[in-house]
Order: sequence, then structure tokens, then C-alpha cells
Amino acid sequence: MDFNSRRITAIIENALLEDRATSDATSYACIDPNQRASATILAKQDCILAGIGCIGRILDVYAALDGAVISHYEVTTHPEIFDGVRLHKGQSVAVIQHNARVILSCERVILNFLQRMSGIATLTRKFVDAVSGTKARILDTRKTAPGLRLIDKYAVRCGGGLNHRLDLSDGVLIKNNHIALAGGIGPVLERAVRNRRGSQLIEVEVRTIGELEAALAFGAEAILLDNMSPEQVRGAVELCARTERPIPVECSGGIRLENVRAYAEAGVDFISVGLLTHSPQASDMSLRVALA
Repeated sequence: MDFNSRRITAIIENALLEDRATSDATSYACIDPNQRASATILAKQDCILAGIGCIGRILDVYAALDGAVISHYEVTTHPEIFDGVRLHKGQSVAVIQHNARVILSCERVILNFLQRMSGIATLTRKFVDAVSGTKARILDTRKTAPGLRLIDKYAVRCGGGLNHRLDLSDGVLIKNNHIALAGGIGPVLERAVRNRRGSQLIEVEVRTIGELEAALAFGAEAILLDNMSPEQVRGAVELCARTERPIPVECSGGIRLENVRAYAEAGVDFISVGLLTHSPQASDMSLRVALA
């Protein structure tokens, strides 16, 4: 991920502004402005790391917001520490050497990014491991924290998952509300084929075998099986396999660690899991400071 990109910079800037990091009353009152410190970020539990690149970028954006000349800083990590690696409890993530006030003012924002992103990556890896040995790949959804989609979806990749659509412009996915407003599967597919941009794949969400048969009959190019049981999914996959053209099959709805293996073994190509980004548990990390 390019942490220097305009969109990531805006996310980081908003986080620092939200915390009024450049107006840290406690650090201003208690810490000498010329004091330097060394801060070690520690993993307090086993997890998959994501977001290591945000540390230096947060310090850079803070400097731009502060408007003052900030002393030189260094962020050092072990060569074996990078996004996607498995961390163990007590392991050092990174060491920051910088102005003490700046470290304390940025502490919470740095940890918030690392903990959320690593939590998503850790949960994603659990799902990826659960379907190991099958052809199924784990996908995320658009159920991300508002404003944080880029980092949420990057964290999924760090955990070994794949990104589904980044946004609404990124492909045609016809859902039940589109079908209802367009007058049925036939009419909605006819309009989609006529109006799609370029060669975007047309995927149709179906909830029953009857809807699946209609979608295939009217030319759906990919299928999303919504809220079906593993047994129903297996039958749907077999039906799609009898078509003349390859039909990628995805399933979603009610997917948990306890049942994801059953869905994978039903033969789907993709399993989309909303809770990767809408309900992750942040990985526990801490920042410990010492005099430099």
C-alpha cells in the first residue's frame, strides 16, 4: 500500500485532527519541548501484523499539521517484521526515536491504526486457514468503517484474503433490490448487459434455486448465492457446472469460522465475509517510552 497517497494521507490527517494531536494539553504541560524519547511498540497478543507503514506517515502528517520544524525521527523494525507476518505476544513491532512530545501526541493514532488493521488481518487469516486445501478464496465486502475502506481492505490482503469491489463503480453486482425495481431477473439482466461500462462482469445475487435457474437462463456471468445452507450451495454449484460457459460462484450470508469450511467444501470459488471488516476485534498493542 502507498501510505503516501493522497487518500491515505487524508485518512491519517483526519485521525490526527479528530484527536487534536497538535494541541496535546498534557504533553505541552508536562514534557520539555526539546526532550527526545525512544518508544517501542509491542504486540500484547499473537496476531497478524498490518499497517507498519502508517507509523512514519503519521509522524510526517503530524509535522505538516503542526507547522513547526520537527526534529529528525527514525522508525526501525527488525527485517523479519513486515505486513502479513505473524507476531507473537511480547514481540517488538517497531522502535520510534523522536521528539518526546510528538511521540506522545501521536501515540493513540498510531496504535489505533495498527490495532484495527492487525485485528482485521488476524481474523482474515483465521478464515483463510479454515478453508485451506479447498479452491475457495476468502473475500471482503463493502461493510467497512466509514472513511476507512482503503486501510480495512488492505488489512484483509495482509491476512491473505482478497478484495471484492472497492466501491460501487468497481463492477456490476445485481442484488434483490435491483431485481425488484427493474421488474425481475430477465429485465434487469437485459438492462445490465446493454448499459454496463466496458467489459465489467455481471454478477447476480440469488437466494433460491429458482432464482439461480432464471439468472443462468438470462445470461448471468457470475453468481452470488446469498444465505443458502451448505447443502443448497452444493446443489447450486452443481447446477452452474452444467452450463456451457464457466460461471464463478460466490456465497455469502451467515458465514462464520464455525461453518466456513462446509461452504468451501461445497465447491464455491469465493466466500465473502462481511464480519472481516464490520466486526473485527482490535489486536492488543502498547507503546512504551524511555528517555533517548
